[in-house]
Amino acid sequence: MNDAMLTDASSAATLDTLDTRLARFAPRRVQAGEAAVSYREAPGAGSEDGNEALPLVLLHGIGSGAASWVQQMETLGASRRVIAWDAPGYGASTPVANASPLAADYARVLTDWLDALDIQRCVLVGHSLGAIIAGAFAAAHPQRVSGLLLISPAAGYGAADPQVRADKRDARLAMLADLGPQGLAEKRSANMLSAHADDASRAWVRWNMARVLPHGYAQATHLLANADLAADLARCVNRVPMAVAVGADDTITPPQACERLAQVAQAPFQIVPQAGHAGYIEQPAAYSALLDAFCRAH
Repeated sequence: MNDAMLTDASSAATLDTLDTRLARFAPRRVQAGEAAVSYREAPGAGSEDGNEALPLVLLHGIGSGAASWVQQMETLGASRRVIAWDAPGYGASTPVANASPLAADYARVLTDWLDALDIQRCVLVGHSLGAIIAGAFAAAHPQRVSGLLLISPAAGYGAADPQVRADKRDARLAMLADLGPQGLAEKRSANMLSAHADDASRAWVRWNMARVLPHGYAQATHLLANADLAADLARCVNRVPMAVAVGADDTITPPQACERLAQVAQAPFQIVPQAGHAGYIEQPAAYSALLDAFCRAH
């Protein structure tokens, strides 16, 4: 058996294991206002040290989905309710109506979804593009967020020169049109991880990225071009406890860029060693510990 065949066999075994693990957190779907939202949930024990534990809500990035958080559901779901959504236009979630949406469009769906699940207050975590949505929600509804943790946050290009915004948007849309989701997964998934990532993590990231829906990904690309996370974080200062974390080897949202956002938020900043952009997949123990500590503090 040659190396390519060994790699294929290893990837197949990894995905079989992933399917088994995901079966514990089967997709659910709920009507949220005018939209439907799909999500995965670990119900949790519901209490912590005799007190009710607030739900932990996880928002994925542009090339991912709810399934990417399964390792965190396995570990953190033992002590609290952990819920990860498929953003509008992902999984079985209804796309937003606006062809070139703003962060507020996604934040409104998030509001309706949390209402549908009867979650009035939560710990909110956003990864990459999910940080943009989380920041917009927290700025609009600070009373509903006991803590906002941004992991490898994408800042957005809303404050950039219009030509820069257009160039960034159009380049990503052209890549989507040329490659499609499967091609994107083959071409870009390796960029999400550090050199320390194992084969299972690489297969996992490819699996998630290959399942994005072109329309939802295109809308999210417009969101990235339109958003200004720093402006929303500035609105959250002294209203929402915040923190920012990033992998030391993240080349998509590098530590220096994430630290600037932490400074705007006046928030603690942490660098996770030997982790890339999708650090919570390749270094699950480190990120689960980070999330657990943040939840207990807030």
